[in-house]
Amino acid sequence: MSAVLRRGAASPQVLALQQALLAAGFDPGKLDGKFGGGTEAAVLAFQTSEAMLADGIAGPRTLHRLGLAASPDLADALASLTTQAVSAMFPWTPVGHIKKNLPFVTQALRQRHLVDKPMVLMALATIRAEVEAFQPVSEGLSRYNTSPNGHPFDLYDRRRDLGNRGAPDGARYKGRGFIQLTGRHNYRTYGPRLSRPVDLEAEPDLAGASDIAAELLALFIGDRELQIKDALMHHNMLAARRLVNGGSHGLDRFVDAWQRGDAVLA
Repeated sequence: MSAVLRRGAASPQVLALQQALLAAGFDPGKLDGKFGGGTEAAVLAFQTSEAMLADGIAGPRTLHRLGLAASPDLADALASLTTQAVSAMFPWTPVGHIKKNLPFVTQALRQRHLVDKPMVLMALATIRAEVEAFQPVSEGLSRYNTSPNGHPFDLYDRRRDLGNRGAPDGARYKGRGFIQLTGRHNYRTYGPRLSRPVDLEAEPDLAGASDIAAELLALFIGDRELQIKDALMHHNMLAARRLVNGGSHGLDRFVDAWQRGDAVLA
């Protein structure tokens, strides 16, 4: 069956989709092989029921869930993720940094099945917003993490939303990596979920290693895939950025990288 069916399509595959929706309890209306408003509404209802991205488009995941596709795998954009393509998204970044770290990012995204264009662009645009040098870094001092008369990262020390318990937690669990993993809670949560589990709570500096940093990036955005795609579906780049950063920091770089990548990635 076709990988994607959407409103306006007319084919035997659409008829099979309509029949599967009806069998699942979501009536598309007339079974005529034409993807109209009734079919779109039934797809939306089915997707919502299944806690999927409700976009009204029957792609691989929706078709697979309905028993109409052998695999839920999305179109693979990683095949076109070359050093040259990424350099176009990072015009001020040394190419050597990209060559060194792109394999780690690519492997982590593939390992977490984040291979479709929206999630690949989300990962790279996030890196551009957080660490434009395309290499893991540790968070520097700023007015947002250090008070005028305080010790480094004292404003993080007692951030309960980060799981911090007081000094020296602020400095110990400052942002690290491609995604700037921050706070005791995140270090404790994500370390055991790595392909090779690491006690990041005990050894937080390991979050800055390229392979671990790449996997943390993939895990973090993967946990928010549905919300990210919903934001993107509504063309809300700020909301997509906030799902990772919690604010609008780096939004200009995020949007610029996205637009550049959208033009070069298949």
